[in-house]
Amino acid sequence: MRGNLKYDKIDGIQKRTEENNVKDSKKIKVQKKLFSVIYGRTAIILLFVLIQLAVMILGVYALADYWTYLYGVFIVMGIIVVIYIINDKGNPAFKMTWILCIMALPLFGTFFYVYVKTQLGTRYIGKRLKELRKETEPYMQQDMVIINEMKQKSLSNKNLSYYLGKHLGFPTYGNTRLEFYPIGEAKFEALLRELRKAEKFIFMEYFIVEESYMWDEVRKVLEEKAEEGVEVRFMYDGMCSISLLPYDYPKYLQSKGIQCKMFNPIRPILSTIQNNRDHRKICVIDGKVGFTGGINLGDEYINRKERFGHWKDTAILLEGDAVKSLTIMFLEMWNVGRRVSEDYSAYLAEPEKKEFDSELGYVLPYGDNPYDDENVGEEVYFHILNHAKEYVHIMTPYLILDNEMITTLTRVAKSGVEVIIIMPHIPDKPYAFAVAKTYYKELIEAGVQIYEYTPGFVHAKIFVSDDDTATVGTINLDYRSLYLHFEDGVFIYRNKVIDDIENDFQKTLEKCQLVTLKDVKERSIKTKIEGQILRLFAPLM
Repeated sequence: MRGNLKYDKIDGIQKRTEENNVKDSKKIKVQKKLFSVIYGRTAIILLFVLIQLAVMILGVYALADYWTYLYGVFIVMGIIVVIYIINDKGNPAFKMTWILCIMALPLFGTFFYVYVKTQLGTRYIGKRLKELRKETEPYMQQDMVIINEMKQKSLSNKNLSYYLGKHLGFPTYGNTRLEFYPIGEAKFEALLRELRKAEKFIFMEYFIVEESYMWDEVRKVLEEKAEEGVEVRFMYDGMCSISLLPYDYPKYLQSKGIQCKMFNPIRPILSTIQNNRDHRKICVIDGKVGFTGGINLGDEYINRKERFGHWKDTAILLEGDAVKSLTIMFLEMWNVGRRVSEDYSAYLAEPEKKEFDSELGYVLPYGDNPYDDENVGEEVYFHILNHAKEYVHIMTPYLILDNEMITTLTRVAKSGVEVIIIMPHIPDKPYAFAVAKTYYKELIEAGVQIYEYTPGFVHAKIFVSDDDTATVGTINLDYRSLYLHFEDGVFIYRNKVIDDIENDFQKTLEKCQLVTLKDVKERSIKTKIEGQILRLFAPLM
């Protein structure tokens, strides 16, 4: 007995020591994070932006002695600006946000709107993208044999192909093999496999790159291929420099033989250009194989690190003619900040001369950018919804909808088409989830079925309809993806991979719980109020 007590006491001391060590370790981590926030680049950028914002506000109100005259002038200017906003092109939700801002703060709101609309940076990028579109146009001509084949099977899809091909430069292709990956781990394995096969070039463009096991494994392969003489170009969004990668990381990769660019680096300048992020996830290998989908380069995407429960994501591989569009999309983004001519033909694989394979159907990769006045991603989603006969099944991490999308979803559901949306149960952004829930009641009452993925977080962006149509890509159902970010996707018609997409949807549905009107009504008052208030600012989310 005494011996047992003795050992129990020793075990107790050891346990307490271990607990204290864990607490100390956590404390150190928190302190390090706090230190990096206070003294890091993020804090400096935020400080400079806040200073600029403060100068603007103070500059307007510093003339208080002339308040009577200024107020009258700004009221007149505000009225003129509001009239301009109402008559201008654009989404009504964005217009309403600006009008509310001007009505609430006539001086600052009017001044800030004029400031936003007259920025040279955004105009330059828009102009440069148009120039690049003209350069690549000769390589993006539509094969009319494909269109005529499609016309025989679906006139509506032929019309979509005409719109995307004729007006935006995204042709429809045949003879393209597709592989669908229902989880990040499967895509990761396939990505490493295909990267190791590279002989000529590798192009990669990602939104998030984090120093992690996933990225380390990819980077090692890229370094090996660069040593072998393969041309490797890697581009990632500048948002990564805030917390995920050192600001000078491109130099590090260049020292390893990898050409690297940071798209739209975060700078301490108050500018709307900082709002336009490169949300694409594109990989092209030798112009023969391409990847896209929702999966970034970080360990949570392959469930090696848990952040919000189980991470459900999807991706797709293209092999064949349609890879050409992904190649061109990458090169256009790569050359936005360059003034040198690119020999595009050097990176475009010659299409195999063979007859149209009906089993492979039609594949249409497309891109979306915030400067072309075309909401490409949303138009593709509208097309699938409006032409569905039996069902439309959707996965999306966010549900922050404009009026057009709400109207379309409810109308299609009311017409008897089965509309099911799978959302996360564990959100990554609580504020966005709160806004999403404000749409639940209207959608459910119209017949839209909403399910939440019980094991964790859904990051997939897919639409699949009627066993013959689907799209897989990077485009969320929120304002940022639909209007503000650079995005991409693949529209698929009559390719056998659609069965794989729908089967995955059904398997995922088995792990979901249905959201009922009772659930909506039983939400806390706090959640309801938060959601309704935040919804006013939905276009900014």
